[in-house]
Amino acid sequence: MRLLYVFALILAVRLASVFVVNTYYVPDEYWQSLEVAHKLTFGYGYLTWEWVQGIRSYIYPLLIAGVYKLLALLQMDSAQLLVLLPRLLQALLSSYSDYRFYVWTGKRKWALFLILVPWFWFYTGSRTLANTLEASLTTIALSYFPWSGESCAYLWPAAICCFLRPTAAVIWLPLSFYHLKKSRLPLLELILKRFLTIGLFVAAAGVAIDSYSHGQLIITPWQFLKHNIINNIGSFYGSHAWYWYFTTGLPVVLGINIVPFIYGAVQTLRQSHKHIVSKQLLITILLSLIVLSTVEHKEFRFVSSLLPLCLYIAAEALSRWSYSASSVKLWLTALLILLGNALPAWYASTVHQKAPIDLMLKLRDIAHNYRDEREHRASILFLMPCHSTPYYSHIHENVTMRFLTCEPNLEQQANFKDEADRFYESPKHWLRSHLPVHPRTALPTHVVLYDVISDKISEFLLNYKLLHSIQLSEVQSLVSGQQMLDDLSNAMGTKLPSLQPILHQLHARIGKTIQVYQRLQAGEENAFNRKAAEEQLKSEPVDVPSQNQFN
Repeated sequence: MRLLYVFALILAVRLASVFVVNTYYVPDEYWQSLEVAHKLTFGYGYLTWEWVQGIRSYIYPLLIAGVYKLLALLQMDSAQLLVLLPRLLQALLSSYSDYRFYVWTGKRKWALFLILVPWFWFYTGSRTLANTLEASLTTIALSYFPWSGESCAYLWPAAICCFLRPTAAVIWLPLSFYHLKKSRLPLLELILKRFLTIGLFVAAAGVAIDSYSHGQLIITPWQFLKHNIINNIGSFYGSHAWYWYFTTGLPVVLGINIVPFIYGAVQTLRQSHKHIVSKQLLITILLSLIVLSTVEHKEFRFVSSLLPLCLYIAAEALSRWSYSASSVKLWLTALLILLGNALPAWYASTVHQKAPIDLMLKLRDIAHNYRDEREHRASILFLMPCHSTPYYSHIHENVTMRFLTCEPNLEQQANFKDEADRFYESPKHWLRSHLPVHPRTALPTHVVLYDVISDKISEFLLNYKLLHSIQLSEVQSLVSGQQMLDDLSNAMGTKLPSLQPILHQLHARIGKTIQVYQRLQAGEENAFNRKAAEEQLKSEPVDVPSQNQFN
């Protein structure tokens, strides 16, 4: 019965995260799962270049598509439920993986506490990311790993992990070698009857699902490795120094939990013969970080699967420490860990990048209700860095939408620039080259952009009126933080670190607000924009527009 209460507590925390976490993290949460499932189910949506090239597996989107199909059959496919239910599904899986972590660690109180409080897991544990699925499956597999005994049940979730994201092999290769080394079963029997059989079955099922979904025979793990590792396409989206995971990536993901982790790691190194499991986990973490560091493109979520390994080491160390610690020290330590996680979890989940989610609520209403003077539905143009917002999955209306694309240089062209870069390089030229001037009704009915762009295209916005302005909370926080630093600098008579470089980078393409403009209808005036545009027109030549490429 106690285990039931533990699972209920874990489930309550994960379900709470579904409703508390209301911010935008990374595009893949929507564009590589929800958007694909929406297109599979309802026939409209957008598939990014990864799906065209076949480097993504359809297994995860198909699970979500199953939820969407059920909603459609029940005629309950509202946009709200299309967003909510996939997150609830992931929260359930994360809850089970957390429960398995508790069981794996010997049902220790510190283990339960540490799996519930990490800020990064609260922030991502209910998100529809392949990385979240991978982290959950990794935890489940670790809980079935034969640390004692000869069970091979862990191979099923481990194999699925490796098929979905081949980089998961950096965790499972060293652990598999450890299993082969410690097992008392004949080596050939273990490899042929267990490893090879399970691996081939999972691979065959995955290839069959993906080949059917992609419409051709395809092995998505190979395509993933070819494009992201061999061709290094990922570096197009940013590069970091080789040591980034050691100095920034893993420390940020762990947050304050890095303190008990380091404590546990030091104890493990000092008495490795006593802490066999922690020793093997520590070796796996180190090897994984080394391998991942060789890839130029790095992100925090890429090491989320290492979180359960790190937390096991921390939980084991804190459990041993608790035997001799006073109750005051125990409660103080728990309180510090709780507060150290609660603050970043609150900020990341409710403040940071909240504007894109608020924007989609407004666009959802526009897509559903708007009709122009000809009774045509909305057509929305996003003049923002690509994938800055969710897309059809959050609107669930078959209206025309267009955004600035950012496909990598797949053809290895010289001096390559993606569409988003070309737009920001010369916004006016891009608009004149891609949108018509006459008639006005041929223009998109709504334009979404960051305020930093509005002044640069005031001539184009002559035909629009400002409908919504959504403040970017993180920019305001940085501005307030800079003001505090300036005040402290003046009071202390010394120069403190400045946030100006970050603010300058944000203002270059983002600014302070997201703005939604609506096209003027017959008889409407927009005197403010007209005056600004007319002043600008006096000093600029007029380009000859090309054909309308919006539709």
